[in-house]
Amino acid sequence: MKVNIRRIDSSLPLPRHETNGAVGFDLVTREDTVIQPREIKLISGNVIVQVPRGYALLIIPRSSTARKKGLICPHSLGVIDQDYCGPDDEVMVQVQNITNTPVIVTRGERIAQGLFVKVETAEWVEVKESIQQTRGGFGSTDNR
Repeated sequence: MKVNIRRIDSSLPLPRHETNGAVGFDLVTREDTVIQPREIKLISGNVIVQVPRGYALLIIPRSSTARKKGLICPHSLGVIDQDYCGPDDEVMVQVQNITNTPVIVTRGERIAQGLFVKVETAEWVEVKESIQQTRGGFGSTDNR
């Protein structure tokens, strides 16, 4: 799949899949950022991506980010829509410092990964009667 992308700082590398089997590509930070204890902050991802029609771009933390940096994504993952690709629509990574000390993310550091997923737009069909439920509700498989 070919995807249009623009780097804000062209001296930094384009996102890339680190191995042949990697489904996500790593995003690198554009600038040094300090995240204070318990603070939530946006980190620049250095790219504007034109997400292809029929896809969404998910921004997911790298598996090592929490362990190595003490940073989590407070919203679990970010969603980049197909129409988020204007001149100022840089991909950003929202992080929270869960440690008791400031965390420094340095320019060029791999902080998150992107993953393209196929999506469909729902066509809602409203019904008047209840929809049959067969499982027993939220958490029902815990009772088995």
